[in-house]
Amino acid sequence: MTSELKKDTLGIFQSLIIGVAGSAPSFSISATMAALIAAVGVLAPASLLYCGLMMVGIVLAYMHLNAHRPNSGASFAWVTEIFGTSLGFFAGWALLVASALFMVSASIPAGAATLLLLRPEYADSQVAVTLCAVAWLTLITILVVKGIGLTAKVQIVMTLIELLILSGISLLVIFRFGGAALHELSWHSFSPSAFTPSGFANGAVIALFFFWGWDVSINLNEETKNPEKSPGYGVVGAILVIIAAFTAFATISLLALSNEEISQSGTNIIFSVADKVLPAPWSYLAVLALILSTIGTIETSMLQFSRTMFSKSREGIFHIRWSQVHAQWKTPYAATFLIASIGAILLLLSISSKSIADVMMASINIIGVQAAYYYGLAGFACAWCFRRQALGSIKLTITMVIWPVLSALALWWAAVMAIKGFDALTSTIAIGSLLLGFIPLYKSIRKRASQN
Repeated sequence: MTSELKKDTLGIFQSLIIGVAGSAPSFSISATMAALIAAVGVLAPASLLYCGLMMVGIVLAYMHLNAHRPNSGASFAWVTEIFGTSLGFFAGWALLVASALFMVSASIPAGAATLLLLRPEYADSQVAVTLCAVAWLTLITILVVKGIGLTAKVQIVMTLIELLILSGISLLVIFRFGGAALHELSWHSFSPSAFTPSGFANGAVIALFFFWGWDVSINLNEETKNPEKSPGYGVVGAILVIIAAFTAFATISLLALSNEEISQSGTNIIFSVADKVLPAPWSYLAVLALILSTIGTIETSMLQFSRTMFSKSREGIFHIRWSQVHAQWKTPYAATFLIASIGAILLLLSISSKSIADVMMASINIIGVQAAYYYGLAGFACAWCFRRQALGSIKLTITMVIWPVLSALALWWAAVMAIKGFDALTSTIAIGSLLLGFIPLYKSIRKRASQN
């Protein structure tokens, strides 16, 4: 076994597509749009737009930090270098925990959509959906372990088909409902004054779940051509595509569906919209888009988890086994099998919950908070790292310091405000899962002390 990833495999276009796939437009819309509209109503498009602008600050931070030091650990590696071992450890730990929980919130829609296509009578069965989700998790694990080159090729095909389906549905809705919208939208709906502080925070944390995942392109920087520049350019392009897609489809959903239809759609809002403008079986193209998107985002979450584990193990934080790379496929196979196993266990445990909707909502809130935490750390790290270099240029001052800091502060504020509204169990998991990181951190510190 070796300890080096396969270099020069990806280019800018692949980085852009993988970044888009990481945020998974169809999956994020299906899983979260109903919850976002329930939280902020007709302000959903504006909530996504403003959260997207906040995220641009973090994207800029990642771009600059990646140019400074390409590392598959991304936020973990940069925060460790700039702020020290403890904060760096938790930047990586938050991503690992979020990725593990995401195996549940991503796999469940894949299982439900598959059954909706093949065996509709089982689509509402929690046991059937969970077992189908485990099957998908197994197949995707095999694909990811086989190598980043194969994974990237599959991602490009799936993501382009997905975006084509979403665009087609959106155009049909505009053609049919443009003059007879079921929700009245105005320019005031996009005004910051339309939000209350708590309403904006609740919407922002849910919206953050939409955007989370684009940074997978940065985690693949050691496997990308021109690693200092290509991944950074890729994520900038990806975030622009993602902002446009999410904001547009939030508007489309409000045009085509009533409040009751949105509420009843659950995790199938794209299908509900498609059903309004396409006859069966063509409306099931929306289900195909969801399946493709979900497969893509499970793949990217596995990539992020395994590359972060690889980096942390290489630095001596975790056991060396997690930095072992397969001799033929050049992938951190052990770390990939680890995230798959954790995901399968959490999926099976989720059967004991009251409903699929409860599992989805809790995981969305928890992941949103944890993503806000480690994205925020990266924003602060960028500003501190480049604070002197940026002084000579207004452009650099804005992109390296001001925008990343404002984005980080906004994300942390939104996370704190949102936690106040969580139920006790969700708050305990969100905070407790982060605090569990003190155990491996303490072991790592003791190990290093004994070696010195």
